[in-house]
Amino acid sequence: MDRRPFIGSKTARRSRRPANSDPTRDKLLDAAGRIFADRGYRAATIREICIAAGANVAAVNYHFGDKLGLYTEVVRQSARLAEFQAAQTALDQAAAPEEVLRAVIRARLHSLFRGDRPDWNFRIMAHELAQPTPALRRLMNRVGQPVFHRLLGLIGGMIGLPAEDESTCLCAISLLGQIMVYALASPLVTAIWPEFEPTPKQVDRIADHIADFSLSYLQNFRSKNSARSIQRTKRKGKPRASK
Repeated sequence: MDRRPFIGSKTARRSRRPANSDPTRDKLLDAAGRIFADRGYRAATIREICIAAGANVAAVNYHFGDKLGLYTEVVRQSARLAEFQAAQTALDQAAAPEEVLRAVIRARLHSLFRGDRPDWNFRIMAHELAQPTPALRRLMNRVGQPVFHRLLGLIGGMIGLPAEDESTCLCAISLLGQIMVYALASPLVTAIWPEFEPTPKQVDRIADHIADFSLSYLQNFRSKNSARSIQRTKRKGKPRASK
């Protein structure tokens, strides 16, 4: 896996130096995660993060380079690179396309509801959706886009269209939307569906529902698209009436 830093050169050089197990670094990340989640990137200050972590400002510069470097690492942890790797592993398996898609959905949902995720993770993502920063865009360019392009290829093959076709992209975005609503809008889901409880068994049932729902549409789309293609071929081959 490519482990090159994806933030600015100054930040990248400095953030590579300390070991990941450094206690000061871990305290800064924990404090920053909570404060960035509460206040957002722009309103949060390095001073309040350092006070909460019991560290000095120089520690942020040493471990992360600057405020954006610290925030980028917080976003990276919130997005959980391992989750993208789980989806990539599901995409790499040798199985029927329908089973691969089902495995991707299940892997993504289970990774979103892992019990060891700090409660501020989703709020960080909510801030990014409302006010995007360069941190998320850099992360998506590095790990999100490759997985998405693999998903486009899978879905495109299932519906008989190129990966870059607009219909293929719409199908992929709709699929991701069904998954992400349970994570990013879980308070809304709970409000309208009080029985919602993301236990492993219910997550499995939700994953199967999303897979069945999506596969039904994809199969119907392919059938209709094939029928339209046959009709177009017939019209092209039909001789013109003589005048």
